[in-house]
Amino acid sequence: MIQQIVLASGNKGKIQEIQAILKHQAIEVLPQSRFDVSEAEETGTTFIENAIIKARHAARISKLPVIADDSGLEVDALDGKPGVHSARYAGLPSDDKKNTLKLLNALENTPVEKRSARFHCVMVFMAHADDPSPLIAHGVWEGRIAYKESGENGFGYDPVFYVPEHQCVSAELDASIKNCLSHRAKALNLLMPQVSDYFAKPHDN
Repeated sequence: MIQQIVLASGNKGKIQEIQAILKHQAIEVLPQSRFDVSEAEETGTTFIENAIIKARHAARISKLPVIADDSGLEVDALDGKPGVHSARYAGLPSDDKKNTLKLLNALENTPVEKRSARFHCVMVFMAHADDPSPLIAHGVWEGRIAYKESGENGFGYDPVFYVPEHQCVSAELDASIKNCLSHRAKALNLLMPQVSDYFAKPHDN
């Protein structure tokens, strides 16, 4: 039986990436836009808090189980910024290009050995809006910030996130490779066994 799960995101790049990673699962991932779910206000101070806010909001409106993620870039030389504000680093409305340029400017005089950074992704599964024990997984992707943008693939900070083991930025990686390496893939790979266990058990709700 194919299980329907709503993806609590309006980010097209993120939706495509998650659908691609889950394509071999017995799951139909539905974008929240199908249920006219508005973007939740991310008032949390951590990735976990924001992911739970988004999941609960989408579950309440869609009446279906939900997967939500909150992800962001942590740069050591910037004391962890942009962090939970990654999508709105240069202000609202969110703009990938402006965010990336602000980041490059902030690191303009930072030497390569101090440009270490990592993507975080916290993925949450919520069975229903009042689920008291959501399933949570956390994925991390280590790298560093390049000096300029490169590549045509991906979204967000991918054009400046340098992946040492592949000697290129994330935006130059083939999607199939990125979907094995990324913080989002790692979080999903940790979350999905928990989700499968959940659906394998009988539930009253």
